[in-house]
Amino acid sequence: MDIEKKHLYWLCRRGTKELDELTLRYLNQYYDDATSEQQQTFAALLQLPDPDLYKILVGIESSKDDSVNAIVRCIRGSSLD
Repeated sequence: MDIEKKHLYWLCRRGTKELDELTLRYLNQYYDDATSEQQQTFAALLQLPDPDLYKILVGIESSKDDSVNAIVRCIRGSSLD
């Protein structure tokens, strides 16, 4: 695992089981095949505070950024756009 991916792994460790599972699933299953833009969007998504990230990932809120919404759809179980 390269240094950047190790850093993302630790950013995925949010302290709540639900967030950990959702973010780590994307990192483990989709990140390596994602485009550079998608990887950057995922990294930016991990910078959100836990409450905001949770609301976006479970669908309580959506982002105004279509790139973020594509990553969220993937995280929630759809295919990578």
